[in-house]
Amino acid sequence: MFKPAIFIGLLLSFPFALDKALAENIIPLESSNPPYATEPSPGSIWVEPKTGMEFLWIPSGCFQMGSGKYKNEQPVHKVCVTGFWMGRYEITQAQYVKIMGNNPSKFSGLSNPVENVTWDDASDFAEEMSYITDAKVRLPSEAEWEYACRAGNSHNEYCGKGGHPGKMAWYNENSNNTIHPVGLLAQNDWGLFDMSGNAEEWTLDCEHDDYVGAPTNGRAWLSGSHDDQDESIAINAKIMSGICDWHMLRGGGWKDDVSRSLRAASRRIGFAHDQNLSSGGFRIVRQRAELSLKLAPALR
Repeated sequence: MFKPAIFIGLLLSFPFALDKALAENIIPLESSNPPYATEPSPGSIWVEPKTGMEFLWIPSGCFQMGSGKYKNEQPVHKVCVTGFWMGRYEITQAQYVKIMGNNPSKFSGLSNPVENVTWDDASDFAEEMSYITDAKVRLPSEAEWEYACRAGNSHNEYCGKGGHPGKMAWYNENSNNTIHPVGLLAQNDWGLFDMSGNAEEWTLDCEHDDYVGAPTNGRAWLSGSHDDQDESIAINAKIMSGICDWHMLRGGGWKDDVSRSLRAASRRIGFAHDQNLSSGGFRIVRQRAELSLKLAPALR
């Protein structure tokens, strides 16, 4: 029997339950522009409950990727990115040990970024965390990385404000030839730390010498010049290494110079998927669109 009072009560409670579900990022809404009907505010912090890792919301938007300074940063091109969650910090040694059970780093320190990792190591970490958290976790694409570094269009030269890069980055002039704990220097406008300097960061993309034919939708450039590649095939490093053996690093590291390696547009090429780097680390992203569709208790 239909009961109007109960129906009206459920109807009135629905907006509050929906707001709660959206705030907890458990109901991905779809819309053509923007990609979600409701997005968290830029830089909103979310803590993954099973691992305690902090993520920041990187909002949907467009930016000019690249620069005219070096050939491998050209041509400058417009890229539009779908919003996603990005690790606030580079993955630390403590986090790596917790997920993978080992520590390949040469500079010991649980609060330091994990380094001396291969692209395969970083991808395996993302795959294992995907399993643990029941969500799609992966390395960022080059476009996502640069967009987040620049905080959209807020930062031009480096991944933050404050004038001198020494305020936001560890590099060859201030690092004392070592890596440093994450989060000690200035964050960028969206709250990300160490995007310039400290540990270089592996990205999902295959190596390309320039941006001719690069995707314009924010996705990883996995092979050729296809704009419709699905980075889901790159979750497994063994599958990915069959597509390309060389990958891109971004951000520069503790032993790099300012002008060539630490700029927002800088790209590091020439490294194989199974090559260890003493300054090579990574951070991860969590795709909102790929999360499991789970209703909040009030909506079940």
